[in-house]
Amino acid sequence: MPVKAELSRFSAHCIIRFAAVAAIAILAVGCGDDSGGDEAAAGGGGSGGGGGGGGGSTALAISGTPPAQIMQGTALDFTPTISNPGGLSLTFAPVNFPSWMSINASTGRITGTPGAGHVGVYSNIRVTVSAAGQSVTSPAYSITVVSAASGSAFLSWEAPTQRVDGTPLGASLAGYRIYYGQSPSNLDQTIAINTIGVTSYVVGNLTPATWYFAATAVDTNGVESGYSNIGSKTIL
Repeated sequence: MPVKAELSRFSAHCIIRFAAVAAIAILAVGCGDDSGGDEAAAGGGGSGGGGGGGGGSTALAISGTPPAQIMQGTALDFTPTISNPGGLSLTFAPVNFPSWMSINASTGRITGTPGAGHVGVYSNIRVTVSAAGQSVTSPAYSITVVSAASGSAFLSWEAPTQRVDGTPLGASLAGYRIYYGQSPSNLDQTIAINTIGVTSYVVGNLTPATWYFAATAVDTNGVESGYSNIGSKTIL
């Protein structure tokens, strides 16, 4: 059963609520300023699309989007999604790739590790896939290489005491999970907190960008709630 709870601690009075799918709670993230420091507020990535070529059941399509930002010294590893109904043999080619990035001509896997000299914005990156006389090119990607990840966000919450049906939660609360990322629809990084007495957390190593945060609660049976409301903080 879901848990009902409210959090109360924020610099800008941002309260996060979430109804759990089972015994769970709520989290509030402090509404932060526009710097890389202390308080955050719980509160965008993109998705790519593709075109198609050819016709009938063998039409190709390419989709997917690599990370919009990567830190120097961090490996990029991304493979676009290909719709290949005819099961054709595919060939991939890079378009406007920076020197530190390469593509596997057979699988389309894109890899590379930018160095300190590669900090900057790389735009109009594309991938072309060809097969049996067909050819389709991805939408343009943009990747920003940043020099350091030094920002942080301070999150705090109040432990829930009831389930959504009003029954006491008691000792059933086991911990929390913090989810965050650069898109409110793709919180792809997770931190598990397995101590119920912990009611705040500093998420560090955040690169310059707008980061989005949400939280869930987990009960002793491993059942997890849905996301709290989402808050954000911009790291400059």
